[in-house]
Amino acid sequence: MILVLHGPNLSQLGSRDPAVYGAATVDELVDRVRALLPGVDAFTDESEARLVARLHAARSDGTRAVIANPGALTHYSYALRDALELLAVPKVEVHLSQTHARESFRRHSVVSPVVDVTITGAGAMGYELAARAAAELLRARG
Repeated sequence: MILVLHGPNLSQLGSRDPAVYGAATVDELVDRVRALLPGVDAFTDESEARLVARLHAARSDGTRAVIANPGALTHYSYALRDALELLAVPKVEVHLSQTHARESFRRHSVVSPVVDVTITGAGAMGYELAARAAAELLRARG
């Protein structure tokens, strides 16, 4: 199974500032991953605690890779960072907008140091790139 994890406010995609985040809904983004990878499980939640709990469950539920867009938690959630670090599977961080071209607080990710790949600024196509990166990491690990 490939886990696609979305953090706070991403449930509002499709209507949340389309000039920054595009018009795709979270379900449409997950469908882009499903088109490239079999066995995708999507989890979207506004709660940091539930996101951490889902990542903990991924340690033993057959999850083979994680594609995560932590939303605002990217910039300050050491709990989410630590939960990702515990996972011994390929991990890809993805962001729709170019975070480095936005407000200064969005330019730093506490998650990036514990993932294998970070994709930012590619819009909805970033999810396809994330799926391809996850597949390649899985192949490389055998």
